[in-house]
Amino acid sequence: QVQLVESGGGLAQAGGSLRLSCVVSGRTESSDSTAWFRQAPGKEREFVAVNRWRSDATFYEDSVKGRFTLSRDIAKMTWYLQMNSLMPEDTAVYYCATGDCSYYGCTRPGGYDYWGQGTQVTVSS
Repeated sequence: QVQLVESGGGLAQAGGSLRLSCVVSGRTESSDSTAWFRQAPGKEREFVAVNRWRSDATFYEDSVKGRFTLSRDIAKMTWYLQMNSLMPEDTAVYYCATGDCSYYGCTRPGGYDYWGQGTQVTVSS
């Protein structure tokens, strides 16, 4: 079993910053990626960013490129999402996920087997 615990959400003003953390533990042998998704009320869960473990390559959804940075401390099995220049449309519950996304796609929720509980990010205008 794999556990993911997110933290760092909260309230920010437009233009502000927040940093989310995701600690991954347990049997991770079948995982090769860690991703962040978000879900706003009434909307589907959408891809934000993904880090591929072996290559350390990171990919972003277009609307967050240049504003969000996904980094990791592999020794601590912790992934961070630094969010700058926040906008009200970034308001959502943010989820961390891990798994082997190669088959179903790394930008799709179905590509991941394990999920955290989510952390709320609210950006006021």
